[in-house]
Amino acid sequence: MELKVIDAKGQVSGSLAVSDALFAREYNEALVHQLVTAYLANARSGNRAQKTRAEVSHSTKKPWRQKGTGRARSGMTSSPLWRKGGRAFPNKPDENFTQKVNRKMYRAGMATILSQLARDERLFAIEALTAETPKTKVFAEQVKNLGLEQVLFVTKQLDENVYLASRNLPNVLVLEAQQVDPYSLLRYKKVVITKDAVAQLEEQWV
Repeated sequence: MELKVIDAKGQVSGSLAVSDALFAREYNEALVHQLVTAYLANARSGNRAQKTRAEVSHSTKKPWRQKGTGRARSGMTSSPLWRKGGRAFPNKPDENFTQKVNRKMYRAGMATILSQLARDERLFAIEALTAETPKTKVFAEQVKNLGLEQVLFVTKQLDENVYLASRNLPNVLVLEAQQVDPYSLLRYKKVVITKDAVAQLEEQWV
């Protein structure tokens, strides 16, 4: 398997031989779905708090007598059926949304995503990603020269100038190879990986 290598103007300048195990794997939609769902679920935090019927402010007085009114029997106004009543199954701050994904499944899923990106010509390699100054305007022009609008850059080690210059660009994300996640790979239209980052990804996941 070979990846297309692009130059500073976005033109294909060569190719890079890469591992078939990582970049030529058969697509598995169910596995990718499970991987992305688990990633998003694991990013959630329990930040909602609702009250049970014991915690809401209410009177313990019986609203009306048990029989003879023609209405449904009722014991307290804190019932979940009542307006301003407590919740039957309330959300709590300690709620756990995590989903477990085995290491073998995670590696296979990431290889599946990278392989499909390569087949769809959404994945390219580049010699290096550098920025002479930490200026957003200069880096935005550099990305524009590559002919890319919405792009994820993957580097082996994040240069400080690149980080400072790219962090305010809404359609550009720069990650180190060890930080790459399935959601970011699928979210951006194009993925550009530096050559040394390709070697690190192969070391991590093959």
